[in-house]
Amino acid sequence: MTLEPGAAKMNAMREKIEASEMPESLGAFVRERAETLGAATLGNWFEDGETLSYAELDERADRLASNLLALGVRKNTHVAVMLPNVAAFPVSWVALGRIGAVMIPVNVGYTSEELLFVLSDSDTQFVILGADYLDALERVEDKLPLIEGDRVIVHGAAPEGRSSWSELCENGTLPFEPPTPVTRTDLLNIQYTSGTTGFPKGCMLTHDYWMLIGHYASEFRSQSGEIRNTLIWAPFFYMDPQWQFLMTMKLGATMHVARRISLTNFYDWLERYEINYCIFPEPALKARDPSEADARLSLKYVSIYGWRRDSREEVERRFGVTAREGYGMTEIGGGTIVPAEATEKSRELTCGLPAPFRELRIVDETGRDLGDGEEGELWVAGRSILQAYYKRPEANRDSFRGKWFRTGDLFRRDADGYYYIVGRLKDMIKRAGENIAAREVEAALNAMPEIEESAVIAVPDPQRREEVKAYILPKGGENAPKPDPEAIIAHCKERLAAFKIPRYITFVTEFPRTPSRKIRKTLLDGDPDNPAAGAWDRQDGAWH
Repeated sequence: MTLEPGAAKMNAMREKIEASEMPESLGAFVRERAETLGAATLGNWFEDGETLSYAELDERADRLASNLLALGVRKNTHVAVMLPNVAAFPVSWVALGRIGAVMIPVNVGYTSEELLFVLSDSDTQFVILGADYLDALERVEDKLPLIEGDRVIVHGAAPEGRSSWSELCENGTLPFEPPTPVTRTDLLNIQYTSGTTGFPKGCMLTHDYWMLIGHYASEFRSQSGEIRNTLIWAPFFYMDPQWQFLMTMKLGATMHVARRISLTNFYDWLERYEINYCIFPEPALKARDPSEADARLSLKYVSIYGWRRDSREEVERRFGVTAREGYGMTEIGGGTIVPAEATEKSRELTCGLPAPFRELRIVDETGRDLGDGEEGELWVAGRSILQAYYKRPEANRDSFRGKWFRTGDLFRRDADGYYYIVGRLKDMIKRAGENIAAREVEAALNAMPEIEESAVIAVPDPQRREEVKAYILPKGGENAPKPDPEAIIAHCKERLAAFKIPRYITFVTEFPRTPSRKIRKTLLDGDPDNPAAGAWDRQDGAWH
């Protein structure tokens, strides 16, 4: 078969990357970048007025690592990091990586109950967290026997009996040498991700996992021109900002970091900081009048996820840059990428070609390989995908077939070798960039005494792409009183992070079911174009 031009170039680039030597660890990578780039600005936390050079990151991580070691953090020690988008996050990550410790990133929106689950499940022994989140930890600290006193390291005002992150970072000794060598196959993160079992699962990710994704991401982004400035707006406790941070370092660029996404300020950020690369949120297209002078922007490469064709074309028309899809997940890192030359293909709803170090298969329910144009589950294998789910033997049994990881996503491949996502086997909701497991929300709802059973689905939303809608069967039969929607929301607030709480609530007298009595969710939403119809809307506080 004669390869389409983009595919031919992609194969050549993939071979180049796969033949290159990568740093052995995160700490070694940061050291090399600091020696090369020194005082150049790596990070600009522009809303806080804080900057960090390559050399400052290297030095602060060394100082922090030396003091963490003195506190008792050793190789393979599990340390949770619960910080917002501040410079302390990457400094802490690099410091832990230098020791050979394992970081557990924690969502700052978690309730005490969710925090208790993650810290217990991950066997966390130390916690680095912002002062604003100390109350949430203290409400459950007596249930966490491994965490106490100075093992809680506070960024901000540290009360008596707690360790101060700033003091640990300022007073450490230089240079730092780990007592035990850190290698590429050592664990760096246990990264929790929502799953179909209802509760998050910890993905065991090595130093090499992160080196691969950071290095090949920089190689492919740079094919569209020199990238000097990147914009990071998603929370650092997710994987996307972490690999964008590594990519920026490899590019020798500056990352401009927002506290959180703001559609109101998004274009101002792009223009003010001359951003060349970012993940572009689709709702931002509607946040600015298309007649305004978008040509002033410096964008050279834009990543998108799950966009419609007309939105992709609008990006190209307004900004003069191609919007490129990709496919990845926490478990595998990057799976596919659209090469720079594939401008025509990028307008299609393709996720691209296999990423470096990745093998892909599309199989039927028996594991038989399918041909071009046939739809089946995507399986992925390759160097340094997740080692396993932490303490999840059943999930590991279900998710792995030898070297192959089952993604749970439905794909097809065209004759040029490009992959297209068709649907999801997983019962997931993607709300404003946050992954929500429907079963986790259902478990919280079903714990309310007035609820017999619930079913949670994703419904379209123009601003957040998807919203959470809950169908509720009250306890007590058809004539039983319906729970107050406000009481349901209050119940959820005690158990779920704010982004997981249903926006829409609808009551039912029965659920459509399969012969095995499972709820047929595909038959629930009668009017997908108007998800508020007949529902109570949390945002409006009213029935529609």
